[in-house]
Amino acid sequence: MTVEHEKAFEREVWGGKIANLPSGLVPARQVLDGRTIILEPLDPAVHGAALYQASHSSEEALKTWEYMPWEPYPSEEGFLEWLRQCAANVDWIWYACCPKESGVAQGVATYMNMSPTLGVIEIGACFLPEMQRTRAATEAVFLMLDYAMTELRYRRMQWRCNAQHHRSRNAAARLGFRYEGIFYNHMILKGRSRDTACYSILDTDWPEVRKIFNAWLADDNFDAKGVAQSSLSEKMSNRSVAPRG
Repeated sequence: MTVEHEKAFEREVWGGKIANLPSGLVPARQVLDGRTIILEPLDPAVHGAALYQASHSSEEALKTWEYMPWEPYPSEEGFLEWLRQCAANVDWIWYACCPKESGVAQGVATYMNMSPTLGVIEIGACFLPEMQRTRAATEAVFLMLDYAMTELRYRRMQWRCNAQHHRSRNAAARLGFRYEGIFYNHMILKGRSRDTACYSILDTDWPEVRKIFNAWLADDNFDAKGVAQSSLSEKMSNRSVAPRG
């Protein structure tokens, strides 16, 4: 599904009593370990040099900054200082994404805009060219979703991005998020107006979404060259609509 044909998903409006209140837990800065990737708490001294190289070494890499709030850094020193600020941020929890095949950081991901007592959390990720469109990238998102939704029992996972960033919007749909609509004039970034596209996975969606992820990520879904034998996008778009409550 392309974003040009994307329509907001209409859920039933529900105001029922919450039987089990959110845990109120904040994600810990801990390792999230998968089959093909490991997410490590961001450490500029450990991950900084590889991330700078991956994000600044080519025209393709520099394009990953286009929809980010930050600009590319003219020096590795400036980039490492930014990473230090990210690692020290108590409101956002940053991870370095390290595919096991290479063993080096090729992206970052974060939990942000957290409301633990309400059970609402947002995920953000930037995968650099070597990691984009890989099994490891998909598993990185799954690990973050699973930790928040299964282990910490959040009720709502959000994905929000620039409405003009079609690649991010298509990724959200492929990863099981339902499109909810646009926040117009939501931000001013780099001197430009930003409309924000909004997506979510609810706790009632999660059991089926999790089952689809696990089936797609299984070893028997990939051939000897590592090519997936099924479409994650198709499986997510064809799933049922879970009742709320």
